[in-house]
Amino acid sequence: MKRFDTKQKAIFLDRDGTICEDSDYLSSAADLRVFEFSAAAIKLLRDLNFLIVIITNQSGIGRGFFDIEALDRINRRLVDEITAGGGSIDAIYFCPHTPSDNCSCRKPLPGMIEQAAGDLNIDLSSSWMIGDKSADIEAGIAAGTKTGLVLTGYGKDEQRKVEKKYDLFAENLFALARAIASLESDGE
Repeated sequence: MKRFDTKQKAIFLDRDGTICEDSDYLSSAADLRVFEFSAAAIKLLRDLNFLIVIITNQSGIGRGFFDIEALDRINRRLVDEITAGGGSIDAIYFCPHTPSDNCSCRKPLPGMIEQAAGDLNIDLSSSWMIGDKSADIEAGIAAGTKTGLVLTGYGKDEQRKVEKKYDLFAENLFALARAIASLESDGE
């Protein structure tokens, strides 16, 4: 992982329900189903000079449903599929803990975002956290990013929970990437 000399802007992306289908405790790379628009969305955001950082809760590890090696295989397949579609992912951060572990990294806490910001020299105020759950939006707000809610995954149900605290919402990641591109071209 490369640390940049100058501050970078980033898109922090939730994984399940945002980039790929959310299946309870995805434990096998063979079961990964990346949304057809995800690679194009990520490419568009990279073309806007955003770093792409995945921020994902993976309590299935803490619950004993799968291990870190299985998660690594899933993430490698995800990166391969995004790369094949013209996108790229700069880093992946995950929290292996269960909610009862009371860790500082599990969303809605901002621990993973703050860790990535320190590791990669990211300017959080110029960055976005995008996901399909209120925990994603709350983590972004707590870290000081702008936030975007996608209506894929749990997004439609979660939209009511976040009480419009997000900066943008869209049907899916590609539509949200286009909205961010429009804001960026307007000089926000």
